[in-house]
Amino acid sequence: MRLPIAIATALMTLFLMLCPPTYAEPDTQTEPKPNILLILTDNTGWGDWGVYGGGSLRGAPSPHIDRLAAEGTRLLNANTEAQCTPSRSAMLTGRHAIRSGTQSIPLGTPLYGLIPWETTLAESLSDVGYATGAFGKWHLGRSTGRWPTDQGFDEWYGIPNSTDESVWLTPETISRYSIAGDVNIADSNKPWIFESYKGKQPQPQKIYDLNERRLIDGELTQRAIAFMTRNHEAGKPFFAYVPYTAMHYPTLPHPDFAGKSGHGDYADMLVQTDHYVGQLLEAIAKLGIEKNTIVIFTADNGVEDSTVGDGQYSGWSGPWAGTYFTAMEGGLRVPFIIRWPDKIPAGKVTNEIVHEVDIFPTLASIVGAKVPSDRAIDGINMADFFLGKNPKSGREGFVVFVADDLRAVKWHDWKLHYAWQETKTSPIARYSTVAKLVDLTRDPHEARQVSEPYNTWIQYPMVQLVSDYKSSVQKYPNVPVGAPNSYTPKRANR
Repeated sequence: MRLPIAIATALMTLFLMLCPPTYAEPDTQTEPKPNILLILTDNTGWGDWGVYGGGSLRGAPSPHIDRLAAEGTRLLNANTEAQCTPSRSAMLTGRHAIRSGTQSIPLGTPLYGLIPWETTLAESLSDVGYATGAFGKWHLGRSTGRWPTDQGFDEWYGIPNSTDESVWLTPETISRYSIAGDVNIADSNKPWIFESYKGKQPQPQKIYDLNERRLIDGELTQRAIAFMTRNHEAGKPFFAYVPYTAMHYPTLPHPDFAGKSGHGDYADMLVQTDHYVGQLLEAIAKLGIEKNTIVIFTADNGVEDSTVGDGQYSGWSGPWAGTYFTAMEGGLRVPFIIRWPDKIPAGKVTNEIVHEVDIFPTLASIVGAKVPSDRAIDGINMADFFLGKNPKSGREGFVVFVADDLRAVKWHDWKLHYAWQETKTSPIARYSTVAKLVDLTRDPHEARQVSEPYNTWIQYPMVQLVSDYKSSVQKYPNVPVGAPNSYTPKRANR
């Protein structure tokens, strides 16, 4: 016999009250703090991995990353900033990069990166007892006060800037940029791989040439595993930040993976990266700490320009158009998988909006760390969303800067473009009167201007996001580009 709907609903409500979902934040007073492994790839397409439509379709199966997704939650609408330096700054500070004076990659700027006043996720975690290690690309400063070990990390091994510096010492490059055909690059200006420990000056270890470019991600993996093992055995929670150099140009696989896919260097490097991720996950399993480790796998931004080098160094953005250095979805939308067994729902897939600035406040909330309250924080605490307590992320949208230019604003499944640029190398067209409104659900390539009059109301919440940002800058002025270490932003008296 069926129960009346009203009675059945009441009984279900009572059951949920008495038997709440098992996903819960830890009691940081009684439970051990979870370890954190944050894996970041470089210039990676949304659709490169199997669970995002790539994998075998790209000639590069990704079984380890696919398994991670099956065991955790996969985001379809995770967003970043448009370039490498801004993305890393935003992720580690919880602030849009333009607030920190890090809104573009450092070209010709001797003093760049995060000033000491900024508070990073690593500093916040260190304050609550975490061992913090970074293994890979930094790109947030290479001068006193701005190295990773000045910004909250206990140790670091990797490159200070970008992977394309590995081509500097090739005969072709030297010949191209030398009038006499013979260039003497001083050791201090050569691309180096560094090692550093908190309180000590970073030390150059070896030249970052094309040979080391092939080898470095394997070495980063082993150093990260050693760091996790060492701190677990010492009984200390760890934050392992692993910003790989893949898939950035030049995309050159390790000799062990060269030719592995049969579909070129890029596919080989996808297979290689999946293997290294598998090694990190296997190490966690062997240590017996899978259930007490939060694993995040994501990317700093989307693909490189496929029109350069016959597309051999560019990934696949799935249904999205555009590249990094633009406000297009192909540059902003990235893979994002988060796993924490028995806490974060397994096998969940969601199209809720998340931005990389949300990582800091979310992890801080879960482990009981602090987020600065004396500055503008753009990140939202997503703990309830990730833990399955709330089906909504809480984020409506965000502003999109490309360097200093407010290029667009995204709100739910809509994008308002104030200027248009499809790839890094294509010209920029500004909209002087009417901005271009696109419907990302119907038009993932952002090709068509929405003209239906019944959609014009959408501009108002989008314009409000821009207004809110501008108001926050009046209260909390942005750090200027090139600010010295001594710089402290002055909060407006309001």
